[in-house]
Amino acid sequence: MDLITLATTADIRNRRPEIALLPVGSFEQHGRHLPLATDTIVASAIADGLAAVYNVFVLPPITMSCSHEHAAWPGTISLSHRTVSAVIEDVVVSLTAQGIGKLAIISGHGGNYFLSNVVQAANAVTPKSMTLFPSRDDWRKARQDAELETDDHEDMHAGELEVSILQAVAPGALRDGFDSADHRSNERPHLLIEGMAAYTSSGVIGRPSAGTAEKGKAILGSLVTSFGEHLHQLTVS
Repeated sequence: MDLITLATTADIRNRRPEIALLPVGSFEQHGRHLPLATDTIVASAIADGLAAVYNVFVLPPITMSCSHEHAAWPGTISLSHRTVSAVIEDVVVSLTAQGIGKLAIISGHGGNYFLSNVVQAANAVTPKSMTLFPSRDDWRKARQDAELETDDHEDMHAGELEVSILQAVAPGALRDGFDSADHRSNERPHLLIEGMAAYTSSGVIGRPSAGTAEKGKAILGSLVTSFGEHLHQLTVS
């Protein structure tokens, strides 16, 4: 898996893709066992899997985004939603100028709530021009298909799902200790006010001990299949 595309301009000219993929990750704490770049690795892994099946143009990832809820931990860097939105707008202008009118934002960070509004606004101006992937339903289907032991509420951050994907695509990035880092905090009523630190001292909310490479491969495989419906919605007349 490449975190950044190695495609040449000739590759894009010859393949003439109709849709571009923009991975959006983050640079934020993921406990002691996962790297700060975890969400970027996840988004890039999804894009990499899609590019193996579909004729798409994979763009370099946005590696920092809205991680304000993780500010209590060293290393976390946040951008404002205005900054990330402006970058996406500029990307769309460049793509449109070269005849690529469809964009799939590949989101690896659930805290980027504003991305839904970016996609809605883009489609209000230019119908069927943008999608956000994976959707919540896509993630839930992937969990089911991969037979994960947790759901998306219990396994919120640095848990079974993220450990599984990194074990599948970047096992060298995973540190020792994930198998004893489980932390349960299902009640998080004031997360937007207090941030993650009010509900976990380790930065983990989930069950990293349940992660396996096999589950990670199954998650990514499920997402590749689910993307077909997004592609259909963008291209059907």
